[in-house]
Amino acid sequence: MTNREAAIKIIRRLHSNGFEALLAGGCVRDMLLRRTASDYDVATNARPEDVMKIFKRTLKVGAKFGVVIVLIEDKKVEVATFRTETGYADGRHPAAVKFAGAAEDAGRRDFTINGMFYDPLKKEVIDYVNGRADLKKKLIRTIGKPAERFGEDYLRMLRAVRFSTQLRFAIEPRTFSAICSNSKRITKISGERIAMELEAILVSPNRSAGVSLLVKSGLAEVIFSGFSAEDAKFGIKVLAQLRKKVDFALALAAFFAYCSVEFAIEKCKVLKLSRSQTKHIQFLLEARGKLLNEKMSLAQLKLIVSEPYFWDLYELQRVIQKAEHKSVAALVNLRRRIKALGDVELRPKPILNGHALIRLGAVQGPGLGQLAEEMYIAQLEGKLQTKEQAEQWVQNWLKKHKTIEK
Repeated sequence: MTNREAAIKIIRRLHSNGFEALLAGGCVRDMLLRRTASDYDVATNARPEDVMKIFKRTLKVGAKFGVVIVLIEDKKVEVATFRTETGYADGRHPAAVKFAGAAEDAGRRDFTINGMFYDPLKKEVIDYVNGRADLKKKLIRTIGKPAERFGEDYLRMLRAVRFSTQLRFAIEPRTFSAICSNSKRITKISGERIAMELEAILVSPNRSAGVSLLVKSGLAEVIFSGFSAEDAKFGIKVLAQLRKKVDFALALAAFFAYCSVEFAIEKCKVLKLSRSQTKHIQFLLEARGKLLNEKMSLAQLKLIVSEPYFWDLYELQRVIQKAEHKSVAALVNLRRRIKALGDVELRPKPILNGHALIRLGAVQGPGLGQLAEEMYIAQLEGKLQTKEQAEQWVQNWLKKHKTIEK
């Protein structure tokens, strides 16, 4: 059973119990645009308690706001009672909810293209907000007055940019003007929610247009204070060159490509990223320029190629070169060297461990670490291939350094 089939099954069941039920929001927009929808939400005049009586398997995640999750086989479908909302004191959540009809419910939603309903039984689009007209015009427009809609939920400003980016729609002038006027209030939204919207913008193939809107509206500067116009201009150029499919960390590194590592990591703290994402971004930014070294030794090559984010680094360096109108010849040559390595193990286990080095006469301390590192580099360079070769090399190293110490 698909998500759509599960939603329609719920709608049929609600109808058979005397209630009105419709597909609502983004799935209707995507259906009209002939896009694949990820979620299919149901809106109904049935109260939450009615929904929970009709369906045996439900989750009361937002019952006080009129929202119940209905479980159909392995699918979860959000079923929401038609409602109006008032009193958004925190700029995010309504203080009061009043159950209403479909037309009133459409009026509380964010953008006209998201405010339509669809009756799958009658195969009829129900549009109280002129959403179909804006779909044809390829416009993102708030339902009602933009300032009021954004005042209810400031996250909608980022959602407007996200929809504009993903759908390649323009933002209607009054709507965009309201985003610019209210951009400073985006700080009322949690870093995690901001990160979710930014990720959707940055992983989109149209990401450079989305970031241009973030910069033009003032949202980028508010979210990342101190992010200069010069930083932004270069970041947009780099993002425009990126391959279509990238993850959030690579896109953020590209966004901060003109900034210092310290600045970028500090500014990303607001997004509450995972430790692995932060580590990913830090590696990419710290290693900028390293792949352009055409005199890179074999050991250096093996070590950097074996890094888990190496190919993201390669892509980042490629797009930085493109953005600066510089040659990518060094990267092309590097790729040839990598191909020539074949199936060789990039980070093999050291031939001799620390205990073996001590048995050969090495003393614990900083010198032991230096010896182990230099021996491993010789191994990666292909100079040491057997235990006997490694032991002889270590003995020569110890003699040499004893002479130096004297």
